[in-house]
Amino acid sequence: MLRLLAALLIGMLACTAQASTQRNGSVVAAFKRANPCPVDGTMRGPCPGHVVDHIQPLCAGGADATANMQWQATADAKIKDRAERAQCKKRR
Repeated sequence: MLRLLAALLIGMLACTAQASTQRNGSVVAAFKRANPCPVDGTMRGPCPGHVVDHIQPLCAGGADATANMQWQATADAKIKDRAERAQCKKRR
C-alpha cells in the first residue's frame, strides 16, 4: 500500500512539473484577438484546419506569449509535434 501511495505521489509531482509547460488559455485568446483565423477571420473558437502553435515549444524554453505563437495547418502541426516530442524527451 505504501508503494502505491508513493507511486501516486511521484506521479502527481511529475504532472505538476509538466503542467508548468501547459498553455495559458487567456494568452491563446489574446493571440486569436490579435491574429484572427486565417480561414474565416473569427477571433474565438476553432479555426478550421488550423491550430495555434508555439513557434519555440514550451518544453524547450519557449514563452507562453503571443509573440511565440502562430497559426499552423493541422497536418503541419502533427509533423512538428512529433519532432518536438522527440526534442523535449532528450531534454529530460
